[in-house]
Amino acid sequence: MREYNIKIENVVASTQIGENIDLNKIAKEVKDAEYKPKQFPGLVLRTKEPKAAALVFRSGKVVCTGSKSVEDARRAVKQVVKIIKSLGIKVFDEPDVKVQNIVASADLGVDLNLNAIAIGLGLENIEYEPEQFPGLVYRLDNPRVVVLIFGSGKMVVTGGKEPEDAKRAVERISEELTALGLM
Repeated sequence: MREYNIKIENVVASTQIGENIDLNKIAKEVKDAEYKPKQFPGLVLRTKEPKAAALVFRSGKVVCTGSKSVEDARRAVKQVVKIIKSLGIKVFDEPDVKVQNIVASADLGVDLNLNAIAIGLGLENIEYEPEQFPGLVYRLDNPRVVVLIFGSGKMVVTGGKEPEDAKRAVERISEELTALGLM
């Protein structure tokens, strides 16, 4: 198998850390917290290591975004729980963190003819309108992801729930394009 330089760019994960979280108290006591309820109902807490941003909602739901691995997303949530707990706000000790979306990039290392690919892969799973967007959108069922394919051979894989999904998608597309003589 060729190496396609698959890199996780962003992991979005969510969890429930408690109920009735006092966002005003967090905003007052945590210097880097951002809370503008008129603009957005969540409070933004950023972690430095791992680098991530957590959106904390009054309901206790937390959405963590910006981390580069599933493990980093979990570590960032643990830090947020620790910060909030240190303020005397009641939260769960071990919240169940669920991955919602993994965005990865990859490079096939060759230029691609997107017109030929759109025809070759069949139009039922493809969206390609070059006058509106320079990439071809390919929806896969297995793994269940959406892949943006560009003429440069670069790809963006989104919608995965585990890092392996991006690898499987890139390998599958590589096999399909090779079989069609397009790569």
